[in-house]
Amino acid sequence: MHRLYQVLACLIILLGLVHISATFALFDALTSRAVWFASGGMAIILTGVLNLLNRSYGATAPGVRWAAIGASAAMTVFALLAGLVGAASGAQLVLIVGLMAATTLVSLRPLPVSV
Repeated sequence: MHRLYQVLACLIILLGLVHISATFALFDALTSRAVWFASGGMAIILTGVLNLLNRSYGATAPGVRWAAIGASAAMTVFALLAGLVGAASGAQLVLIVGLMAATTLVSLRPLPVSV
């Protein structure tokens, strides 16, 4: 389960990098909409990083653990809402929301003290 958590967190970071990269394809100029779109990718990346920190230090740092759980749960809800409002395909919803939800569930499991 510990390894799965690492893979999920890394996939979230990769998703955030893809999101930021898509900014350049979707926007022709640096506008406030482009910046806000890119900031979504940054939030996704930071959620992945927070989960990696939880994986390594969450057993001894409860604040990190609860921050990772909260961020993952919030991003799961946000991804669902953004997908529905943005008319994402069924496959996109399953992939993105599934990734975030799986990470949230894994982050809820007790972590081993010695990593």
